[in-house]
Parts: sequence; structure tokens; C-alpha cells
Amino acid sequence: MSNASLATKASPPASDISEPQPMRKRRGVNREGLEAGKRSTRTILWILLAVAMVLYGFPFLYLLFTSFKTPIDTIAVPPTILPREWTLENYTNALGRSGVLASFINSIQTAVISTVLSLVLAVPAAYGITRYKTPSGQVFIMAALVTRMVPPVAIGIPLASMMSSVGLADTPIALSIAHTTISLPLSIWLMSSFFESVPRDLEEAATVDGCSRLGALWRVVIPVVSGGIAVTAIFAFLASWNEFLFALLMTAIRSQTTPVVIANFQTQFGLDWGSMTALAAVYSIPVILLTLLLQRKIVAGMTLGAVKG
Repeated sequence: MSNASLATKASPPASDISEPQPMRKRRGVNREGLEAGKRSTRTILWILLAVAMVLYGFPFLYLLFTSFKTPIDTIAVPPTILPREWTLENYTNALGRSGVLASFINSIQTAVISTVLSLVLAVPAAYGITRYKTPSGQVFIMAALVTRMVPPVAIGIPLASMMSSVGLADTPIALSIAHTTISLPLSIWLMSSFFESVPRDLEEAATVDGCSRLGALWRVVIPVVSGGIAVTAIFAFLASWNEFLFALLMTAIRSQTTPVVIANFQTQFGLDWGSMTALAAVYSIPVILLTLLLQRKIVAGMTLGAVKG
């Protein structure tokens, strides 16, 4: 018998030198355990998300349902979630009051001016901080964070006095400047994080092509961080749209915003809950529409850091 045949007989079949059966079973069990763990984790996350949505959405749904109740049902004890009788009386009463339409215009005007001011100031400030990285820039951004922590009531009265002394009392311009003090620190911080996510190679390539620093910012960097600008604009707009204290201190009649008007809904029996909830529901529509219109930009801004090069 030849050596080749002996070697063939001596070597075991491929199936015999494969992984032992107990080892394969153990790995299969581990794989199934990992899949089961992933499914349980996914289920827990979905449950937590559902609970968070209920906790966040229920107050607004209750406000919306209350706006369709009759005046008697709005003060019923115990309260009911759904109206016993659906009516639009609260909406007609709220929108028919004098000053409501003007307050909407004042709110939009104030929020737009405040948002534009915040972006115009925050974009170059954040760009300079992130690109030059000087010690004074780091001190500046920390100071911006500290000023954001100051309670608005601490600066509301001095601001109102200053605006009155320069002849801007009870004007949307004065209120917009006051709202900018709230939104600007957060805008600088947000834009700084977005600029940090932009590779410097893009600007260097633009300068090689003949762009100045300002030209590279306008033509290259700004389009890349457009999603971040949209996110910052949303937060700045919301900060002004929902603000109450400055609007209460710095407005009287001409420039009152809707939150102040809602707070003044009174009757001889107390607060007019039906009209208040109706006007609050209408007041929520512009923010919802703005968020839906900028939805793609917001998602792009939130994921901007994932493409950092």
C-alpha cells in the first residue's frame, strides 16, 4: 500500500475535525440570548418612549379638549377629559375680543426680530470662537453661559427702565432686544457645536480657490451648517414666542403679546378657562407649522456631528 493511501486513511474526515457539537450548541444559545436581550431592550425603550409621549402630550390634549367645552364644563368638579357637549363658543369669544389680533401680530413681529438678531450676532461670534480658539473666546463663551443662568426677573426691571429712558417703552423693538438677551447665549452655544463639526479642510480648499475668510464662511460653511442654523432659529423663536415676564414688564397696550393677553382673560366669576385654552390652542399653531416646515433642516442639524471629518 502506498504512502498516499496510508495518509488518506490516517487523516480523519472533514466533519470529524470540525467544531465539537457542544461548542456549536453553546454558541447558538449565546446568539439566541443576545437576540432576546436586544428584543427586550428595544421593547423597554419603546415603552419608555410611549410613557414620555403620554406625559408630554396629555396636558396639550387636555387643553385642546377643554377649548371645546361649554363654560359650565370647564369649571365642572370633578373635571372631565372629553367635553360632554362640543362647542366652538370659546374660540368665537377668544378671537372676537379686542386686542387679540394685534397681540398675535406683536408676538410674530417680536419673535421674528429677536430670532434675526440672535442669528446675526450668534453666527459670527460662534465662528470666531471655534476657529481662532483664543483664551478670550473661551472666557466669552463661558460668560455667555453664566448670563443664561441669571434669572430673567433680575434684569427685567433694569431693561424696562433703560428702554423707557431711550423712548422705546411699549414697543416691539424694545421687547425684541430683551428677548435676544434670553436666546443669544443659547444660540452661541448651539452654533459653536455646529461649527466644531465642520472640517477645516473645506475652508482651506475655499481659500486656495481665492475666497477670503468671510467668503469661505458665507459660501462654504454657512450652507454646511444650515441645518444647525435652523435648529438655533427654532430655539430662538420659541424663547421669544413663549416668553411672558419681559412682555409683562415692558408692554402696556400697543405691543402686548398673546401670552400677556391670555393671562388677562378674566370674568366676574374668575378666569375664563374656555377662552384661555382656545386662544392658547390657536397660539400653538404657528410653532407647530414652523417645526413641520423646518423638519428636515432640524434633523440635518441634529445629525451634523455624525459627519465630522
